[in-house]
Amino acid sequence: MRYHYNTKGLNVPVYGELYECNHPLYDRCTLYFINNKGLAVIQQQFDANTKQTWWANLSNQLANDIYVNKNFKKVFDERAQEAQNGLFPTMTVRQLMWALRMKPLKKERWETCFDRKEL
Repeated sequence: MRYHYNTKGLNVPVYGELYECNHPLYDRCTLYFINNKGLAVIQQQFDANTKQTWWANLSNQLANDIYVNKNFKKVFDERAQEAQNGLFPTMTVRQLMWALRMKPLKKERWETCFDRKEL
């Protein structure tokens, strides 16, 4: 039996900030920013009525849980960089959760995945 990430507790944003930019893949992400370096994290969303998917910022509780993970600072230091043309290095939430060794989100049929490290 597989165990998946479950949201719990208060859904108040504490860590990470909503960042709007002109990236070719998304226009909103969750940005973790420390000492002039940033790491953008995106999560795929789905609209059941129109069957459309898009990449956007993380849910608040997930953003908080990622930041307080004991391995976050190590992964952040490896991947974060200063902005280039207003864009920061980007990871999908699944890539980041895998790197942090967190329980994964339940995979949905409509999800897209990337096999490359850089987005």
